[in-house]
Amino acid sequence: VQLVESGGGLVQAGDSLRLSCVVSGIAFGLERMGWYRQAPGKQRELVAYIFGSDSSATYADFVKGRATISRDNAKNTLYLQLDTLRPEDTAIYYCNTYPASPFAYWGQGTQVTVSS
Repeated sequence: VQLVESGGGLVQAGDSLRLSCVVSGIAFGLERMGWYRQAPGKQRELVAYIFGSDSSATYADFVKGRATISRDNAKNTLYLQLDTLRPEDTAIYYCNTYPASPFAYWGQGTQVTVSS
């Protein structure tokens, strides 16, 4: 599997970002996919996940109402729109299948830094 995340950056509180993840090596359209994040000194946590079949999605409480996960199965690409960003959203964001195996391969992630 290959996971290539992009779209992060340095933004101010209240700004928006759209993250992308291009996936190869799996039957992307059949897989539940998730966005995860890891802040400095903290464990990786789930942000949101989306089903492959009907694109229904679930969000962590800390992004509910501020994030939208979506996918383009024709492009093997997963997206995460983040709005009204907060300093506490600062983290490296990763995509992977959901749930991610304890032995899962992780890409390099994309850094999101939100200044106050």
